[in-house]
Parts: sequence; C-alpha cells; structure tokens
Amino acid sequence: MHRALTDAGELRAWLAEHAAVELPGTYGFWGRYTPEGDAPHQRPLHVDDHTVRVAWLLDGVETVLEFSLASLDGETIISLSQTGFPGWHEAARATTIRGVLHTFWALSLANLVDHVEGRPLTPRADFTASEMRAVVDIGAAPADVFDALTDPEKFSRWFGTEIGIEPFVGGRFAMGGLENDPSPAKIVSFAPGRSLVASWDEGGMVASWELAGSGGGTRVTFVQNGFGPAHFGSWLGWLAGFAELRRFLEYADWRSLFVTVPLGVE
Repeated sequence: MHRALTDAGELRAWLAEHAAVELPGTYGFWGRYTPEGDAPHQRPLHVDDHTVRVAWLLDGVETVLEFSLASLDGETIISLSQTGFPGWHEAARATTIRGVLHTFWALSLANLVDHVEGRPLTPRADFTASEMRAVVDIGAAPADVFDALTDPEKFSRWFGTEIGIEPFVGGRFAMGGLENDPSPAKIVSFAPGRSLVASWDEGGMVASWELAGSGGGTRVTFVQNGFGPAHFGSWLGWLAGFAELRRFLEYADWRSLFVTVPLGVE
C-alpha cells in the first residue's frame, strides 16, 4: 500500500493521469482526472513508512492532504484527511473546486483498494470532458444488478446513505429518503430489468442507467445530462457508488470499504 502512495507509476494507475515523485523534494499529480489538474500543485511536507503528507493548492487555498497507514486484525487501514473542504452547503453551490474533495477521494480510495487487490478500476471523472458517461462491468447477473439499483433498502446499503425509490414511471427518487428530500427526482422512464431515467426539476438534470448482459455479468452504462462543470461533485459521488455496488454484488461477505467517514469543515 505504501508503494501505491509513493511511486509515480502506481499513482498514475489509480489516481492521476500524470504523477512525479522524487522524495523528499517532489510529490505531484495532475492531469484530466485531478481537480485543477493543469499542472502539479502539490509539494511534499512529510513522508515516512506510515505517513504521506503534502500541501495542495486548490482554488488559491493551500490545503493539507495526509494519508496514514495502520494495521488492524491483519488488514491495512488507510486514513485520509484534507483540510479546506468548504462544507456541504458550499459544496452543493459549487462555488469552489474544493467542494468535490469528499466524493473525489471516495472514488479515488475505492480505486486504490481495487488497484492493490488487482481488480478492475471504476472509471475516473475527466475534469476536461463535457460529457458525463461511464461504463461499469459487474460480475453479477442483470437481474441482481437491477434489484440492487431499484430496491431502496439494498440501494441504501451499498450507496452509504438512505435512498427512497418508487420504481415506476412517475415515482420519486429521493436522496435522504422519501420523507427527507423536498425536491426528489421523478422517474420519467422505467424498463423493468433494463433501465431507469430520473429527472430533477431544479437545473434540468437527468441521470440514467441501462443494463446489458456481458460475458456472464452485467455492463452498466450510466449517464448524467444537464450537468455542467459545477456538478462534478455529484458525478464523482455516483462513480464512487458504483465502485461500492460492484463489491456489494461480487463479494458474498461484502462489507463497506469505509470504516468511518468523519467530515470536518474548515
């Protein structure tokens, strides 16, 4: 795991399009998969066998990113923290690129674990692209994938937060649950066993997924339309969710990748 955090080739495999590491003086990653990835905006602060700490300039603010490694019951636990997250209200308003950090790292850590375990990675978000489209292959039958995407109890388990779903045309798709979302999406297209399209009145946003059998498993094509650059936080959240959905369906003894997810605001 330490090598995956400190080797430039490893970083390019799971995190960034480009990386340069020559410790103790250089630690940078950049490119289309990195927020403000026009150039490396990081510098190393401290690296040892258990810790990687770097400064990362984002939106004119110097944040501090830290990875730390520990062992627990024969497993490696990786902890990540980064200062500068603006809070959920500002993140939703997308007033700063720092608002994507929570979901950016949720996806990146999932890909780190899959990389170390030798599993295929979930598609990364391209911050230079105008289209938000991803194809994810899942080692489970289409019927099982469809069930996990439409049963609210199962969806809530792998997605990590309560989701309300009324699986029919005209039904609601509600983040936080049917009782807690004042502006749920409306399901505008629903093909049992195959596809779903949900539309949000606010901003004209649309999310859709379609399933197809593929080599004994399922290929999921997921698309967001009506989302501009300000909605990369949401897109990253969906991609991180699909990384967890793969594990949820492929492992009989599934448990979430994340032990705890504390969120501080600075």
